[in-house]
Amino acid sequence: MRSKLASRFLWYNLLAMLLVLILLMLGVKWGLAVYTHHGEGIPVPNLERMSYSKARLLLEQDGLQIVVSDSGYVKTLPADCVLAQTPGHGTRVKAGHTVYVTLNSPSSPTVTIPDIVDNSSYREAEAKLAAIGFRLLPPQTVVGEKDWVYGVSCRGRRVANGDRIPTEYPLTLIIGSGTYEETDDYDYTDGAEGSSEGGASADFDDFEEVHEAPSEDGIN
Repeated sequence: MRSKLASRFLWYNLLAMLLVLILLMLGVKWGLAVYTHHGEGIPVPNLERMSYSKARLLLEQDGLQIVVSDSGYVKTLPADCVLAQTPGHGTRVKAGHTVYVTLNSPSSPTVTIPDIVDNSSYREAEAKLAAIGFRLLPPQTVVGEKDWVYGVSCRGRRVANGDRIPTEYPLTLIIGSGTYEETDDYDYTDGAEGSSEGGASADFDDFEEVHEAPSEDGIN
């Protein structure tokens, strides 16, 4: 009899412990859902091409924050308009979440001219400048080694390595044409100026015949 009662008591305890464990798990799940606002969220509006002041007002009305993280430059768009945003349009976030935006600068960014003057060929300089956003006009040639970069011109003004130039300004590379200045190698054998009276060529200098004095023994 006692063994039966002990057995029943044991099973009741086990069932009670199992029930408590299930209730505890359900309570934790429900508590986490409430704490994290599971299933709830604010959709992020589309801010691109919108002015910063308007975008800020719109986000604050939805309980969100805005932070400028970067800047860019698009010539066709007004200054201080939003170029990009993170999170993107339609993403659901919690209240108080921060939206990071990239704004359009009022002027194009300036970039340092790399070390190309008298240090690279035309192809090398062209690749370096194009990689950092410059547009190149047809090159200007000067006397010198072919395709060697002797200078850079921007809007009619010579610029040097290390100068900062707006990327919207096109550049002109000044390169060698492969020709050199001629030296004074006039051929004086051509024309009347370098010829004798009889028309013979004056390739040789004038000279005088020298007669040696006879020696004492009469042998020349």
